[in-house]
Amino acid sequence: MTQRRLVIEMGMGVDQHGQDPTVAAMRAVRNAIAHNALPGVWEVAGLAHPNEMLVDVQIAVPFPDSVRQEEVLAVLPFGQKTLTLETGGMVVAGRAIPELDDKNDDMYVAIAAVTVSIPG
Repeated sequence: MTQRRLVIEMGMGVDQHGQDPTVAAMRAVRNAIAHNALPGVWEVAGLAHPNEMLVDVQIAVPFPDSVRQEEVLAVLPFGQKTLTLETGGMVVAGRAIPELDDKNDDMYVAIAAVTVSIPG
């Protein structure tokens, strides 16, 4: 299927406590789409419903094999969704707080790029 890109949005997410790369990845996607409106999907591209748009997500995150992909894609409200994960982001020394179930001092940082395309 050919596709035409409309928008690429970038975001960053951090899990400061809990050492969960899925949390960092979800926050990065939320950050990328947080301030968007896509009227061009209907007004310019002519799609009848937002589920017709193609939404490709790329995320660089520590320990990508540990990311629960379905939870990350569930952040996106519409579209035919795909997810590509790669090793990246950062592990930053924070401060463990026992009451927050920290395993260690690590904070995980994820970077996301969300590309919205239309078929054709």
